[in-house]
Amino acid sequence: MASRVRDPALADRGALQIEWAEMHMPVVAKFIRERFTREKPLQGVRIGAVLHVTKETAALVRTLAAGGAEVRLAASNPLSTQDDVAAALAREEGIEVCAWRGMNEEEYFSCIRWVTEWRPNIVIDDGGDLHAMLHREYPEIAASVWGGTEETTTGVIRLRAMEKDGVLKYPAIAVNDARTKMMFDNRYGTGQSTIDGILRATNILFAGKVVVVAGYGWVGRGIALRARGMGARVIVTEVDPIRALEAVMDGFDVMPMIEAARRGDVFITATGDKKVIRREHFEVMKDGAILANAGHFNVEIWVPDLEEMAVAKRQVRPYVTEYRLTDGRRIYLLAEGRLVNLVAAEGHPSEVMDMSFANQALSAEYLVKNRGKLEPRVYVVPREIDEEVARLKLKAMGISIDTLTEEQKEYLSSWQL
Repeated sequence: MASRVRDPALADRGALQIEWAEMHMPVVAKFIRERFTREKPLQGVRIGAVLHVTKETAALVRTLAAGGAEVRLAASNPLSTQDDVAAALAREEGIEVCAWRGMNEEEYFSCIRWVTEWRPNIVIDDGGDLHAMLHREYPEIAASVWGGTEETTTGVIRLRAMEKDGVLKYPAIAVNDARTKMMFDNRYGTGQSTIDGILRATNILFAGKVVVVAGYGWVGRGIALRARGMGARVIVTEVDPIRALEAVMDGFDVMPMIEAARRGDVFITATGDKKVIRREHFEVMKDGAILANAGHFNVEIWVPDLEEMAVAKRQVRPYVTEYRLTDGRRIYLLAEGRLVNLVAAEGHPSEVMDMSFANQALSAEYLVKNRGKLEPRVYVVPREIDEEVARLKLKAMGISIDTLTEEQKEYLSSWQL
């Protein structure tokens, strides 16, 4: 199957979107791409990628191709593809795409299967569906993969579960856990883009609202910080006592979801787990409560309970579904419970994805260079890659920093004063 996109005629418009993103992604689209173009470290390598097909992803894919790779790209979410970007990528040499906005479940997994059956050497995933399919349905192909990377917290959890169960068949780099990814993409990127998605979908005023944030990892921290910055009163729910304590020390109210459900105007899930907001919570929510998800999969807000409870359902705005309950209360679900920042908006700002995708490009190069030397387990991004991404980002921003003198290095490495 050749590339499959919604409308190839959208390619010119998509090219402009990619140009805009790349102007704000100098690490991936300038520094790394220039070196990759000269050195061709990925020459002849097949890279299978399952990512959100956005203008920022296009910058990464074009850099991989510039390094000599052949790339097949499928969507990591049925509703996140930017169709013009997919069309623009599909017409570039060395890149094939299977993605369009609004895929059904069968179409979604058929595109991932299209990537898998191509027998890629390196796999790049966002959420773990590609890794899971390789191991569950194509173990013989998985055994031939040189290595993989993973973009999200959810996907890294799945990879570590595979490693724990002794079934992981290739080395995998947890790109999500790089400091230049999680501290910036997860916190600042998701924090801003989630609020952006909610505002585009609803046009509500955040000031004065009670916003409930479920989960206080890097994503939850970013959302809570941005919501407070817009004047919202923020409640955090957590199951981890250390994170809950951190939220308290950061000045947020912390309580169980069943209590927060009675108070909240807007609910945002960011846990990576399922059934975080469910029937008992819906039963006590205010009339007009708004539900949004910032976690990878559409399981955090348990929509089956909402469907069972509703006596009427209608779409009142793009990406806003109203559920009317038996007592007349209305609950509004955004983006079908999927990633609100990518469904109702454009995802993370290009500037922050620059660092995340720089880690992806350099990790792919690392896996190629170390083919056959790594065991089938989950690895952190090598420190030298993480720090190189930070250095290049600072360089792009025109910022210089100090360096240690030899005397200072010796002092820090010795136990004798």
